[in-house]
Amino acid sequence: MQQDLIAQARTWLAEDPDPETRDELAKLIDTEDLDELAARFAGTLQFGTAGLRGELGAGPMRMNRSVVIRAAAGLAAYLKAQGQTGGLVVIGYDARYKSADFARDTAAVMTGAGLRAAVLPRPLPTPVLAFAIRHLGAVAGVEVTASHNPPRDNGYKVYLGDGSQIVPPADGEIADAIAAVGPLAGVDRPESGWEILGDEVLDAYLARTDAVLAAGSPRTAQAVYTAMHGVGTSVLTAAFSRAGFPAPVLVTEQAEPDPAFPTVAFPNPEEPGAMDLAFATARRANPDLVIANDPDADRCAVAVPDTTADGGWRMLRGDEVGALLAAHLVARGATGVFAESIVSSSLLGRIAEKAGNGYEETLTGFKWIARVDGLRYGYEEALGYCVDPDGVRDKDGITAALLVAELASVLKEQGRTLLDLLDDIAVEHGLHATDQLSVRVEDLSVIADAMRRLRDTPPTALAGLSVTSAEDLSEGTAQLPPTDGLRYHLDGARVIVRPSGTEPKLKCYLEVVVPVGSAGELPTARAKGAELLAGIKRDLSAAAGI
Repeated sequence: MQQDLIAQARTWLAEDPDPETRDELAKLIDTEDLDELAARFAGTLQFGTAGLRGELGAGPMRMNRSVVIRAAAGLAAYLKAQGQTGGLVVIGYDARYKSADFARDTAAVMTGAGLRAAVLPRPLPTPVLAFAIRHLGAVAGVEVTASHNPPRDNGYKVYLGDGSQIVPPADGEIADAIAAVGPLAGVDRPESGWEILGDEVLDAYLARTDAVLAAGSPRTAQAVYTAMHGVGTSVLTAAFSRAGFPAPVLVTEQAEPDPAFPTVAFPNPEEPGAMDLAFATARRANPDLVIANDPDADRCAVAVPDTTADGGWRMLRGDEVGALLAAHLVARGATGVFAESIVSSSLLGRIAEKAGNGYEETLTGFKWIARVDGLRYGYEEALGYCVDPDGVRDKDGITAALLVAELASVLKEQGRTLLDLLDDIAVEHGLHATDQLSVRVEDLSVIADAMRRLRDTPPTALAGLSVTSAEDLSEGTAQLPPTDGLRYHLDGARVIVRPSGTEPKLKCYLEVVVPVGSAGELPTARAKGAELLAGIKRDLSAAAGI
């Protein structure tokens, strides 16, 4: 066993093109660090949620140039098998460690395979890549990013020519093609032959961002903005300038790309402490709102002044922003289908129905939301919003920020705030209170055990509310294909439990709906909602053993 592991590592080392990971692996072999070698060679990174994501390092269970070259070769083989030889593949990348290297390797592999490759000119937001695919008539696109994962991670997101992330069966067929790639020596990787795009594509994207705003709408809201050490600053500030908004006040400590993400434990606006610097800046600048992007700027977080909140600022939940944007679009006369993932608040359905718009629920992920026929607006509770599906068929933190700023400006002209509109929505449709129970694990078996426990012994009541129906989503439903998840409907509440597709987390999504007769009832309704959510969290934790 020991010799087999060492031999496997030596074989990998012999074809590793990266001096950095070669040195790393050589040291592990020389010191016979069998535990670490076993972890690196326990299998291969699985081509899953729209691609690959994992920790940087040597070996098939890590993100590295060897893994990326194989992934690119598999994607190229898949595209050629689909009759796309000679087609254009657009490649974008963020500012993480190795992102530029992975983008260059992908361009080389595509060129060597007889496809045309074009690389965005520098680290740019993921939605620019999603836009570029359709704008340039590409047959596929690749974005090198790990979004809001920790600094040690990177990833590889794949889109097809419709500008949406891949879904079955394409993901499985690409995975099979990757598995069929032989020795790397057989993968042709020329030194040149691909195009480095200029700023024309970015300019076209920025011109498109204007389309999300209503002609002549107020543009007065002042924002504090953080890019969370990612790539959003230059693009968002350019979009705000074009639209005529006041220049956002930047959180200077987080404004420039930095793959070390030095000021945050996790570069995700939802994580505790991640917004502390933004709130400190807001207390000095006194803006109307705070806007944050995640590092690849496809997500958008919003915070508002709130005298009852610790420090005077409150982060809005993704579901709250989702409802605000829906209400704003409805008020502007938007028609079409409003869509969301099953883990997002059911409030969107009520807003769409009252407006006479279509409504659809999808599996988790924008790869599903973006494919809804007739889509006008889509959102997911994890801070993802698609407000211009004709331009970007994915979540887009830049255009979402513009639309939020427009809404804040409209309300400001009326002497009102985003919180006032949330109150109006609750009175009109009932208070939809949401929360999440999220457990990060080191050992993935903890997640599997929790899911098995809930399947074997499903809860009959949570927080005193009877479970009226339970669905094992792995069996699929009339509306949804199979996915690893559980859904419980309760009397006045809903719970969904699923493993994260991108992080080692078990995620439980909770919603309670409390009827509201008038604005005066809101404080009591909010207190009841918070109490029920706390009780559901407590009882669900016990039932899942987490």
